Amino acid sequence: MTDKELIRIVPSPRQLALQKMEFYAFVHFTVNTFTDREWGDGTEDPAVFNPTELNPDQWVDSIREAGMKGLILTCKHHDGFCLWPSQYTEHSVKNSPCQRDVVKETADACRRGGIRFGVYLSPWDRNQPLYGTGKPYDDYFVNQLTELLTGYGEIFSVWFDGACGEGPNGKKQVYDWERYYQVIRSLQPGACIHVCGPDIRWCGNEAGDTRPSEWSVVPRRTMDTEKIASLSQQEDNESFRVRPIRAQDLDLGSREILKDETELIWYPAEVNTSIRPGWFWHESENDLVKPLDRLIHIYLNSVGGNATFLLNIPPDRRGLFHEHDVQRLKELGAFLESSFRDNLMHDAEEIDAPEPTEGCDISHIVSEDDSYYFPKHNADPLEIRVRWKRPRTVQFAVIREHLQLSQRIEQFELWAEQKGSMVRLYQGTTVGNKRIVPLEDCVTSAVMLRITDARGTPAIETLAFYG
Repeated sequence: MTDKELIRIVPSPRQLALQKMEFYAFVHFTVNTFTDREWGDGTEDPAVFNPTELNPDQWVDSIREAGMKGLILTCKHHDGFCLWPSQYTEHSVKNSPCQRDVVKETADACRRGGIRFGVYLSPWDRNQPLYGTGKPYDDYFVNQLTELLTGYGEIFSVWFDGACGEGPNGKKQVYDWERYYQVIRSLQPGACIHVCGPDIRWCGNEAGDTRPSEWSVVPRRTMDTEKIASLSQQEDNESFRVRPIRAQDLDLGSREILKDETELIWYPAEVNTSIRPGWFWHESENDLVKPLDRLIHIYLNSVGGNATFLLNIPPDRRGLFHEHDVQRLKELGAFLESSFRDNLMHDAEEIDAPEPTEGCDISHIVSEDDSYYFPKHNADPLEIRVRWKRPRTVQFAVIREHLQLSQRIEQFELWAEQKGSMVRLYQGTTVGNKRIVPLEDCVTSAVMLRITDARGTPAIETLAFYG
């Protein structure tokens, strides 16, 4: 594959919109919350589901305070219990003391709060007798999928995992993924299909581990749904939840990896982890909420490493986020707001860069509008220099590529003036939607972004420095 062929691969509008969201929430809530389990077996009595203070507005308020822009609800987990009154099963809220459509209340709360709403629907159903029967079960699953996609407004995400165990009849189902995808495209064309789907890929672990170089342009074979399913979690296993990315999966999209590929796709990564050790709420984990510095680390390396960040927060038996989780989300939001509030580019005395092509404008890196900078000449290396009248303390550098022109940057460097000389502070590889580089209280009067290798001419949407 030549560079020219590589940069022909660009995101769909739905993929681009999802990548721009950057940070959104998972909410795991079902009978497991009340049975103190991670995976239910489908034999639960719906009577156990009885949140006494259910309040999705509280969830949305906390999610927004953390800086997240969407919420994906586990509408049905592997136990088969539905958080909406599905007409196709009795194993749902309609037969619980709750008697409330949790999906509707959550969707409505998201819209009141100005964030987007998505659904998780487990293909594995340990309660449904049709599971393992082929087309009859697929009909059942599609009927429930249709309920979710037609009764709750606009959906930004449909999240499928690959768990595939036995049903109540001892059989396993071979999922008709293509049929599921067609239903989603027909009913919610703007929704991205995650993990076991064609739009957003799983990063490969549930621990918040990230790759140093994350590519959105990867071989089509990485979308092999059956392989994704076989590598996903097949039983409740804590060691699986904390495993890192496998060494053989660290490089998915370098020139070397792609040189002999015949088909490429745009398939960006999503990093998912839980704010607690488990995905569902357990009283024993109330004091085990992830420390703030761990969440910051994951954010900087996921959102700041060309991936989106899906953080799970599980409601407790009241139907509320626990106070410890709420506090941690508040702390994370405060960190993000203070760290990325003041773009020092606005005070720059001088910005020096090669002349842009017609229709592009280097000044956008200050205004951060929808334009981008595309240099007229393929300078090698490309250098953008920024100078201030007086020394500034720089904590973070942020770089974005204009993804409508693909992901191009292969290597870059950040330099700063120190004691009269320019010193290299950082060497990086991929940029993509966003690269956040911590500069650890660098005090300087001048900085430079130096792009040393790219697939064609770099197209920069944002360059920012924050103090």
